[in-house]
Amino acid sequence: MRILTVSDSVEPALYDHFDADRFSGVNLILSCGDLPPEYLSFLVHALDAPVYYVKGNHDIRHSSKHPDGCVNINARLIQFQGIKILGLEGSRWYNGGPFQYTERQMKRAIRGIRTAMWFQKDIDIVITHAPPRHIHDAEDRCHRGFESFRWLIEKYSPRYFIHGHTHTNFSDASQRITIVNKTKVVNSYGSYLFEIEDREIAETN
Repeated sequence: MRILTVSDSVEPALYDHFDADRFSGVNLILSCGDLPPEYLSFLVHALDAPVYYVKGNHDIRHSSKHPDGCVNINARLIQFQGIKILGLEGSRWYNGGPFQYTERQMKRAIRGIRTAMWFQKDIDIVITHAPPRHIHDAEDRCHRGFESFRWLIEKYSPRYFIHGHTHTNFSDASQRITIVNKTKVVNSYGSYLFEIEDREIAETN
């Protein structure tokens, strides 16, 4: 399965200068937040693939303009063609705006879906806006990651933990990835394209 993740920055090759050949065969799109609703709606139709998303701390417009054809999976564990995907929105609290959470509030959100996680047993992909604490994050109040995300990685060992929020330009795709135990933690800033083999899906189900 070919999966495209997007976050924080509108990619010209995916919008104004859409490159159909470069992104052909995409089966699933995952958005990690801070993107215009029009952009997500465009991706649904241009790539003919479903979009599952979480909101970032700047996604205020999403409250009044839902991205057409897209599914918000905040605090939900869903399945797509055998892949189990968990979503958690927002950043750390820093000025009282929407989609900002204290560590305690994020822990509470995770506790609310622990029953679903227990029934599903395994999680293949976690998408969030903020990063885990001390992985791809920063020390300012806004860009600190969540300790509870580190707990998720330690407890459930998802195949991928994909986030946005921290804006970094990469010269090579490998610079996006930090491996923690069995989990690939990926900074999705801009876009990131990867594949999961069918046999990998079967191994986790």
